[in-house]
Amino acid sequence: MSVRDLLIVGAGPAGLATAIAARQHGVDALVIDQGTVADGIRRFPTHMTFFTTPPLLEIGGLPFTTPHDKPSRLEAWRYYRRAAELSQVAMVLRERVVAVEADRHDEEPVLVVTSVDAAGVSRARAGRAVALAMGYYDRPNLLGVPGEDLPHVSHYYTEAAPYYRQRVVVVGGKNSACDTALDLYRGGAQVTLVHRGAALGESVKYWVRPDIDNRIAEGSIAAHFESEVVSIGPREVQVRHRTTGAVTGMGAEAVFVMTGYQADHTFLERCGVRLHPETRVPQHDPATNETNMPGLYIAGGQLAGVRTGSVFIENGRLHGEVIARAVAARLSARG
Repeated sequence: MSVRDLLIVGAGPAGLATAIAARQHGVDALVIDQGTVADGIRRFPTHMTFFTTPPLLEIGGLPFTTPHDKPSRLEAWRYYRRAAELSQVAMVLRERVVAVEADRHDEEPVLVVTSVDAAGVSRARAGRAVALAMGYYDRPNLLGVPGEDLPHVSHYYTEAAPYYRQRVVVVGGKNSACDTALDLYRGGAQVTLVHRGAALGESVKYWVRPDIDNRIAEGSIAAHFESEVVSIGPREVQVRHRTTGAVTGMGAEAVFVMTGYQADHTFLERCGVRLHPETRVPQHDPATNETNMPGLYIAGGQLAGVRTGSVFIENGRLHGEVIARAVAARLSARG
């Protein structure tokens, strides 16, 4: 088994930034991803526009050019794919990493990364260091109710066109839920918003808040606050109202559960990473992003713990340089 300097799990912005920085520091790196390049961005809403400006999304010193003030989801996905090509990032795609374990190779301590491809074939690779940049967008927060796995239920929103004149229930009360409800409404859907809180989340974007408030006030979007979904059927959603305990059935040809996402904390623990019992933030050295497991680093959204809104592309991309510099220094010290 050959040994790489650095194995990077995840080909999103943080993983690619780490790979590009590693190459710039003379570190031999390989990226492994269960999907494709920037797969999370590929799954964003089709017509989504980022809240931020292009320079704050750049990695590896490569300029992100667009004629618009705010880049689109498609522009961002193309940018990261192009950045990977121009920087000649070595990648293995469509292999899901299932384990990272400490081992030795020719008396040298290494970390062995085990992955499984779509055909179920397993492969092990060794690295002197491993960076986990897996994010959390592939792990939605589930409601845990009957019918959540039905085909008309999704935790990801694409576009409004298929739902014209359809009854759609949107679950949630933060940015994703509000954006989804508004886009569906403007696409001609009959939208009902269900949220367990007494009001929309305080983090709803300031330019979205008046829009969603006005649509609810005028009745264009029906809203049920202090309410929770208890079951989902083929054409109906059962909702319990917390204040009264009453259960109401509402028609729905589609359901979007926009309740956020979370990192795979269980996977981190299996790798030997200690997590804060409440915040679930991995134990790590902020100067290097190395965890309590020697040679195991974390980049991007996984560092956020349960507060997923605290790490975005804008700051997660910066972890790559931190990790690459630390790995290069360690390799240099070894001689």
